[in-house]
Amino acid sequence: MREPASPIPSAKVHEFALPAEEEGRRLDRVLAGLSELEGLGLSRTRLQQLIRDGQVEVDGVAGRDPGAKAKAGARVRIVVPPARKLDLAGEDIPLNVVFEDEYLIVVDKPAGIVVHPGAGHGSGTLVNALIAHCQGELSGIGGVERPGIVHRLDKDTSGLLVIAKTDAAHRGLAKLFADHGRTLPFVREYNALIWGAPNRSSGVTDAPLGRAAADREKMAVVSAERGRFARTHWRVIERYGEVGREVVSFVACRLETGRTHQIRVHMPHIGHPIVGDPVYATGFKSKAAQLPEEAREAVAHLRHQALHAALLAFDHPVTGAPLRFESPWPDDLRAIRDALIGWR
Repeated sequence: MREPASPIPSAKVHEFALPAEEEGRRLDRVLAGLSELEGLGLSRTRLQQLIRDGQVEVDGVAGRDPGAKAKAGARVRIVVPPARKLDLAGEDIPLNVVFEDEYLIVVDKPAGIVVHPGAGHGSGTLVNALIAHCQGELSGIGGVERPGIVHRLDKDTSGLLVIAKTDAAHRGLAKLFADHGRTLPFVREYNALIWGAPNRSSGVTDAPLGRAAADREKMAVVSAERGRFARTHWRVIERYGEVGREVVSFVACRLETGRTHQIRVHMPHIGHPIVGDPVYATGFKSKAAQLPEEAREAVAHLRHQALHAALLAFDHPVTGAPLRFESPWPDDLRAIRDALIGWR
């Protein structure tokens, strides 16, 4: 049954002691990590705002600096006010709904659509479409900026997204995404076309991610002190081109963490950026000249990275029922792969 609606929403309070190993780290980073572990559904951005609003107390004192240094053993109290009334407008934007019940909705997002409103994207987003489709029935845990959003896909990455319609579903999904299959049944797999071919059939990339020093809009592999732990499991499904000198490979990537641009940064880190990536594969455009004509033309017409969220599997956060969803490749990506199959 759906959670009964409360006529007067109350604030949620979370209290805990900071672990010894977090001594000296930024408070917002520490709290974001704890939020992931505990499934609180609080992003680092949301926590920064709560700190600035005086809603976070450390040993009884409400500081307003997200960059304050954490103290081992300090008692932290986070007060999360009830979500404010949503002031985003619903828009009649087509949605490819893969699954929906009273608790959650799974959609297949096309490339080119932004997930949630932000700078330069006040409308036309997936959230605007969801507000109209769900008639306002979206979880408010994330505040008014990203109602129901538990995870995200880049604007130009296509594929499967699950969105929470109730707070109970949001909390359960947040725990699943924080765990990333380590102890709970959860699979999130992407397919990608990458330049070149790894010298192994599978591998694991462990490389911390953080903002690039020269361009804050980009992510980069950084030191453990500057970045956040990130791990990607990958395996090669097909290779295209002369054996030993393959030009393109089709790979599957499973995430053990969910960092911004994780696959898009991890694959070039091992020497194989994603085909069509306008940010992280700019030095590989000349590779297309080595492709057969039909594939070369298909790549030339591609307007986004060849990355697709193809598989999502988890137990329903409320009913416990096992759920599994698969998304076929969109037409523009399939055209490239079809032109490559059998090429040697």
